[in-house]
Amino acid sequence: MKKFQQTEAQILDLVNQQIVPGVSYGFISNHGNGDMQTSYDESNYAGNKSWVPEITPLRGNELYDLASLTKIMGTVPLILKLIDEKKIKLHDPINKYLPQFKDDRVEVFHLLTHTSGIAGYIPDRDSLNDQQLIDALFTLPVTDNFNKKVVYTDTGMIFLGLIIEKIYKRSVQEVISEFVQMAWNLTDTTFDPEIGRCTPTYEVNGKMLIGIPNDPKARQLGKHCGSAGMFSSLIDVMQFSKAMLQKNYKFLYKDFTDLNPGRSLGWDIKPGNVLFHTGYTGHFIALDYIHQNAMVVLTNRVHPIEHNQIFLKRRETILNSFLNESK
Repeated sequence: MKKFQQTEAQILDLVNQQIVPGVSYGFISNHGNGDMQTSYDESNYAGNKSWVPEITPLRGNELYDLASLTKIMGTVPLILKLIDEKKIKLHDPINKYLPQFKDDRVEVFHLLTHTSGIAGYIPDRDSLNDQQLIDALFTLPVTDNFNKKVVYTDTGMIFLGLIIEKIYKRSVQEVISEFVQMAWNLTDTTFDPEIGRCTPTYEVNGKMLIGIPNDPKARQLGKHCGSAGMFSSLIDVMQFSKAMLQKNYKFLYKDFTDLNPGRSLGWDIKPGNVLFHTGYTGHFIALDYIHQNAMVVLTNRVHPIEHNQIFLKRRETILNSFLNESK
């Protein structure tokens, strides 16, 4: 019997029920002797690239706006590399590198685990340019949630991106682009995508976003944004996921917080110590190190209308199916 058959049926049902225009997906299953065996091939896609202004079918080589998958494919592994190279420490206060941020309780650890408690609201945020937005982020207060509660935000990952810039003395997106190419040979992963290959998201100011990040902070911060803005293909996200199942990332597969719900470094942690992360535009990755299985699902669930709550419910069902079939 084909592995993940029920989960695959749930994924395809997203298209059949027109919950998303199309989906690109794959599974990884590593057996026995360490040779990676996978049911993934280039035919694992279904449905359409766009519905508006016209229906166009998927071809299988599309570039998706990864949104928050940028965090765990770029910013987080770069920070872990810097920690491994002893250029920074997990428990360094972030104002060691970003002195404009005054609260010395907040550490690199808190940014990685979303436990910093930093408030996220900035008045008139969308009217600010890159430097104005960065300056505003530095003034955000630390709330009573500090080190007590996991509250997912972009702010921590933007700060980590700025720390990367301090170390490398180059823009974070430039550093990420080089890193993903050298570390995993991700040739389709870019912040400057080929427009013709991109799946559209939704309209902003009367214009459909194609090859432009849906995330407003990514548009404002440009090359200085470490929380979103990356585009990639299914082949590359699968290649990244294969790498994450290998032994040198084994240390990530646990809760680092002792909170409920907990968090790994950069990743959500699910039952069975399965790593999980989503992207706002309609993507998710699940990694099961113990059983050496992974699932990648890429969709443009925000096309043509941004708010798609049905998808979010189905995503949870698909994840639970994967967790069950991965055992």
